[in-house]
Amino acid sequence: MRKALNALYDGAAALAALFLLGLLVMVLLSVGGRQLNFYVPGTDAYAGYLMAASGFLALAHTLKRGEHIRVTLILAALSGRWKKAMEVWALAFASVLTTMFAFYSCRLSWQSHVFNDISTGSDASPLWIPQIGMAVGTVILAIAFVDELVLELLGKRAAHQSDEPLRNE
Repeated sequence: MRKALNALYDGAAALAALFLLGLLVMVLLSVGGRQLNFYVPGTDAYAGYLMAASGFLALAHTLKRGEHIRVTLILAALSGRWKKAMEVWALAFASVLTTMFAFYSCRLSWQSHVFNDISTGSDASPLWIPQIGMAVGTVILAIAFVDELVLELLGKRAAHQSDEPLRNE
């Protein structure tokens, strides 16, 4: 099961990277079109769709690598069972929130399909197509949070410590 979950997170990250490459192509096409006096309709909209999809698809991979921003002020002051209790509470709360987010993201995509909702931009794309990236990304993020919660409850969760010194920017 661990191998399948890691493959899911890595696959979503790889798909996010492909969408970023697509974003690069859209931006280069738009810039090149301006320089060479031609216009490809919808490049701005498609760039936005690709950026949103890549961001949502990368969320679970980022979480599993310990790269999400965490406020550890309270956790740093706790130790032992209180620290574990706070971790479990935070992961359970995050699991509930992301599951709700995933449900409503999928529902939004489905309703856009049912109502034939289209983009108001020049591309007039059916909105359910780009919304799938958000829906899939949030579902995988919810799975990742539940995975982290189960690992924490079983005492198998790896503690991620940043090698980078703390800094304010």
